Amino acid sequence: MKVFLLTLTLGGILAAVLFGTLTGWDGSAMNIHAWIALGLGTFLSLALGGGLMALVFYSARKGYDDRIEIDTETHD
Repeated sequence: MKVFLLTLTLGGILAAVLFGTLTGWDGSAMNIHAWIALGLGTFLSLALGGGLMALVFYSARKGYDDRIEIDTETHD
């Protein structure tokens, strides 16, 4: 499975580079505002993902994800 995913990833990168080379696509046509937006969007996405993963690890270590036992017996 790992070999398949690696092959698929490298094939996709190769296809993108080949497409860019053959069509003469210029990726530097973005102005400064687009680069700032791209950088901020990337940074904020990574920060949000890292923060959520930190919360997952925190809740797992503190025991918030443990199974709880619910008493379903009735006491008459």
